[in-house]
Amino acid sequence: MAQILDGKAHADRMLSVVKQAVEARTGAGQRPPCLAVVLVGEDPASQVYVRGKVKACAETGVRSLEHRLAPASTQEQVDALIDRLNADPSVDGILVQLPLPRGLDSKRALHRIAPAKDVDGFHPMNQGLLLGGLPGLRPCTPSAVMNMLKAYGVPMKGIRAVVLGRSEIVGKPMALMLLEEHATVTIAHSRTVDLPSVCREADLLVAAVGRPGFIEGSWIKPGAVVVDVGINRVEDPALAARIFEHEPKKLETLKNKGSVLCGDVRFGEAMEVAGAVTPVPGGVGPLTIAGLMMNTLQACEGRD
Repeated sequence: MAQILDGKAHADRMLSVVKQAVEARTGAGQRPPCLAVVLVGEDPASQVYVRGKVKACAETGVRSLEHRLAPASTQEQVDALIDRLNADPSVDGILVQLPLPRGLDSKRALHRIAPAKDVDGFHPMNQGLLLGGLPGLRPCTPSAVMNMLKAYGVPMKGIRAVVLGRSEIVGKPMALMLLEEHATVTIAHSRTVDLPSVCREADLLVAAVGRPGFIEGSWIKPGAVVVDVGINRVEDPALAARIFEHEPKKLETLKNKGSVLCGDVRFGEAMEVAGAVTPVPGGVGPLTIAGLMMNTLQACEGRD
């Protein structure tokens, strides 16, 4: 059976590091880092994510500001709020919670954030710094995953890594960070020819495609490390029966609650083949918020 890479436990360790750093700052008479979160509209999932971020701020001593705009807010109103936060010297990090309501331009909003306050690491300037191997704010999920892999002693130098997914949020930056650690990296996606064979080449497989149970156990190289970034909600009993054949507890949860969370990897099958696997939930999800706290601290210290 594969080792479970406990993302929740490692996220707690990352948050502890941030908390100690914040306490050291305040003990020396410096202000704590400040994160401003912009939430437009009333998307239920977004509200859950924002509550998680506010909770992490409270746990670490990071000051949090919530700015809620009505669903009918215009692009100009969103832009004006970001401009005010950019100009506010007490704000270190700005996060615009996605998705934005229909009619608003997400990229325009994200690119308007000052690069030094871009704690999501999505601004073109920060993307360029990553590409150039230079210090900068990096996307929270892949940077936190790298932090966890190093903590677990997962070797990366010289290995073959496959990143399944090519988003600017996870796939592309994950590949660049693995290259920095001297891995040989392949970026694959849904249109890759003979995708199962490509995945089977991986000593480290990172799945970030957003399709429940997409990666079967037979796609995984024996002994490989599998990082499952996907978080999907399954409600279809037929789909569940197909992808949870080796996870009776998931089927029981679906039966009792009407839905169940899972990743992009068939976890039960992966456990029988891989050397180590991240679970869903409890794997990469908590790492993302921990990475956000790390970035907020870094942004604050970079502005001192």
